[in-house]
Amino acid sequence: MTTDLSTVTGVRQTVAVIFPVRLPAPPPWAIGPLPLELGRRRTDAETRQTYFTPAAARALYGTPERPCRWHVFTSVTHGDLRLDAMELLHTSTAEHPHHALAVLHLTVAGPNLLTALRAIGRRPTAGPDVLDGPLAPATLLAGIAQPMTAEGPFAIARPYTVAFLTPGPDHVGALRQAGPVPDTADRWLWSLASRSSDVDFPSAPEHLPEQTQHTVRISADWSALVLRHGAAFLGHRPDTRDGDFYDFAALHCRTVYLDAILLGTIQRDHIDELTEGLSNVFDGPKLARRVTALERHIAAFRSTYWRQHLTAHGPANDLLLAFQAQYRLAARFAEILAEAADYSRLVQTQDSQQIAAALGVLTILGLPLSTALGILQVLGDEDPGHLLIGLGAALVATVGAFTTRYGRIVLVSLGGVRR
Repeated sequence: MTTDLSTVTGVRQTVAVIFPVRLPAPPPWAIGPLPLELGRRRTDAETRQTYFTPAAARALYGTPERPCRWHVFTSVTHGDLRLDAMELLHTSTAEHPHHALAVLHLTVAGPNLLTALRAIGRRPTAGPDVLDGPLAPATLLAGIAQPMTAEGPFAIARPYTVAFLTPGPDHVGALRQAGPVPDTADRWLWSLASRSSDVDFPSAPEHLPEQTQHTVRISADWSALVLRHGAAFLGHRPDTRDGDFYDFAALHCRTVYLDAILLGTIQRDHIDELTEGLSNVFDGPKLARRVTALERHIAAFRSTYWRQHLTAHGPANDLLLAFQAQYRLAARFAEILAEAADYSRLVQTQDSQQIAAALGVLTILGLPLSTALGILQVLGDEDPGHLLIGLGAALVATVGAFTTRYGRIVLVSLGGVRR
C-alpha cells in the first residue's frame, strides 16, 4: 500500500489556482461564475444563488446591476497541465477598490498532480514552476488584470490551490474498505492540501490526527481538507468515470465548494486590511476622523462579507469554517471589534474632555467679567472710567484664575492630544 502520490494517476485530477490581482476595469468576459453543466443542471449564478444565503450570493456573484464575477472558457495546454477556464471575482476594499481574485481551472494528466502542486508551492526539491510560459498568470491576463507582486497589497507567497483526485480500483491507499477511511487516505489528502511529500515534510504518523483535524467527511465517498495554503478533495471508492457519482462531486468541487473557499479568502484579505488600519490609527493628526472611517469600514465588511453560515447544506459551511480556523479569522475579527471599541471610547473621552475644558474656559472668562459688570449695574455707575477699571479688574482676575490648579487643568484639557 503506497503513500507516494508521485506515482499515482487519478481517474480525475483537477486543480483550481487562486491568486490576487488588480482589476482596473470589468473584463470582456461573460458575466457570472463558471457555468458548468451536468445533465440538466447548469451551475450558473441563478442556480448557485439557490444554494447560498442571499448575502453570501451577493458577495460571490454580485447583482444584475453591479456584477462582480466574470468567466471565460479556454483551452491552453502546457506540459501535463491543461487550462480549461478562468474566472475573476471583484472584491474591492476601502483602500484598494481594484482588488480582485483570479481563478485558473486546470486539469492534470498522468501521475503529476502532486508534482504540479509542489511546483506551484515552490518546494525546495520540486521541479520548475508549472505556471510559466503560456500558463503564466501575467500572460493569461495580459491587458485585463495584473497579478499582485510580493510587495503588493494582499499578495501571498504562492497561489492558493484546490486539488481534486478520484482513485481507481488499484489505489487501495485511498479506498474505504467497509470501515473507517484508512490512514493512508488521510496522508494523501494532507499531501494534496499541503502541496508536500515526505521529502518536503517527513511527518511522523502520530502527528497525522492533528494535521487532519479539520478534515471534512462530505460523505462516505469523499473527504476534503482545508489548510492555510491549499485545500484538497479525495475520493474513497473507485471512480467508474462517466455517469459516476464523481461527476457530481467534480462539479461541486469546481463551483459551490470553491466559492466557499473564495469567500474565506475575501474575508482574510479584508481582515488583513482592517488590522493594518488599526495599527496605523495613531499615525498623524485627526484621530477622531480616522477612527470614524475605520468603524465605517468594519461595519461595511461585517454587513457585506463576514459570514460563518453560507447555506443550509453542511459541507460548504464546514469548508468555510475550516478555512477561517486556519487563519483564526473569527478570533481576529473579534479582536478588531474590541480594539476599535477601545479607540472609540478613547475618542469619546477626548471629546468629553474638550467640551468640559471649553466650558471651563467660558466660566473662567465669563465669571469675573459678569461680576464686574453686575456690580456697576447695581451701583448705577455709568462712568466710562469706572467701566474700564472694572474690565481691567476682570482681566486680572481671569489671568489669576488661569494660574490656579483648576485653570492649568482646563488649559491642558483644552490643548488635548493630537487629533
